[in-house]
Parts: sequence; structure tokens; C-alpha cells
Amino acid sequence: MKHNVNSKDLLPFLSQLTESAGKVILGYFNGKFRVDLKDSRPGAIDIVTDADHASEDLIMEAIHREFPDHDILTEETSTKLKGSRWLWIVDPLDGTVNFAHGYPMFSVSIALMDSQTLVAGMVYDPLKKETFYAIRDGGAFLNGHPIRVSGAARLPESIVSTGFPYDKAYSPENNIAEFSRVLLRVQGVRRGGSAALDLSYVSCGRLDGFWELKLKPWDMAAGMLLVEEAGGRVSDGSGNPTDVHTKCIVATNGIIHDMLLEVLRPGS
Repeated sequence: MKHNVNSKDLLPFLSQLTESAGKVILGYFNGKFRVDLKDSRPGAIDIVTDADHASEDLIMEAIHREFPDHDILTEETSTKLKGSRWLWIVDPLDGTVNFAHGYPMFSVSIALMDSQTLVAGMVYDPLKKETFYAIRDGGAFLNGHPIRVSGAARLPESIVSTGFPYDKAYSPENNIAEFSRVLLRVQGVRRGGSAALDLSYVSCGRLDGFWELKLKPWDMAAGMLLVEEAGGRVSDGSGNPTDVHTKCIVATNGIIHDMLLEVLRPGS
């Protein structure tokens, strides 16, 4: 067991961990699983499956075993923080709604923070066998190959992605107005359903930008570092530097960032 960690030495541990979690997820994806609602209100859409729980159990057990003094923030299990400088941020299955419907876009996302600074992150797509990985000041990679954000210079030549909050039927802050404005200004808008993969796709140039409201730290922590290390820009909805607790994340190749922010502003 370890107490401290060098983020550059994390690749073997993270690779084995995300791939093992991915195998668990695929076992359920190709078989049977239970789906439960997290919210009892009519029209609620936030769900959890057996695969989420099984993947999370595997990840948490491995981290506890390897780094027993570290804290863990994860989606499905409430944990008491010990006050460690090291915090693991885990999404055991990002894209649960996709997964439950058999839609092939979901991922495992794990990030590590050192004293509130993201130092490592990995997003693994078990269907495509794609591993996106970044370390602070060490670059971003896809299956071991360095990646960079796109060179798109204008919104009309850009493809961007977004998503909608689970409370979109109840809250006026539902991203619908923003979506309508952006849709008219860009080449295309995609709705992937896995924020972790959307951010990963920005980091490797498949997407030129991404924005979303009301995400949780586990949805975006690893992806934020990937975009930054691939040469992109991440901010809040006002263009300010931000962290994993932001209410609105905007991530782009950097070139179109201010243009996208302008369109997202009310009244634009």
C-alpha cells in the first residue's frame, strides 16, 4: 500500500483500474441489469444501474487498497472525507442513460487531485478500447499517442457538444435557450450523453468545443485536465478560470472560446 503518489507513475495503476471497470460494465451491457430511478418525481430521468454500483465497488476497493489514506469522491457512494491532500474523483459509469438504452457511448472516468489541483485524469471507453490520459504539465494522450485540440478558428466551421441537466423539466436553467442560440451559429451540435467523453473528444480534436450546466465533479474532472493538457481552454460560463465545482463548464480549443462564450450569454 502507498500513502503518497507521483502522478507520472500512475499510468499503469489507472490503466489497469479503468480497463477492469470497463470489463465489468461490458459484462452487464451484454447481459441483464437492473435500472433504478434516483428521483421519485414524475418525469424524473436520473438513473443508476447494477453496472454503476459494480464498477464503483471495484474502483473504490482498488484505491483503498493501494492508497488507504487518500480521500475518494464518487457518484454513487457517499464517503466521509479524511482531510487528505489527495482526492480521487470517480465516475464509475458516465453515460448511464445511454448504457441503459444500449446506446454505445459511455465511459469510466477517474481523476486525482493534489491539494485541490488536478494532477492526473483518465477516461476509458470500453467499447472502442480508447484510453484518454493526462498528467499535469505532462501532456494528453490517446492510447499512448500525444493529442492536441483542433485548429478550428470560427464558429461556422466548428462542431460543439452539450448536454442537458436532469432537472430540465423543472428548472428554468435547462440549457434549452443556450442550445438554440449556439445551434444557429455553428456547423453542428452533438449530444453525446457522456460529458467525460465529450471533453475527451475536445482534447483530441474530434470536437471543437463543449459546454454544459450543472455537471458534478466526477462528470468533468478528468476531462477538464485532458483539455488543458491538450492545449485547450476551460472556463466557467463567464470566461473565468474554474474548478470541478463550476455551475457551467465551457471547454474549447481555445481559439473559439470567446466566440462561444459570447453566444452563450443571454441576449446574444
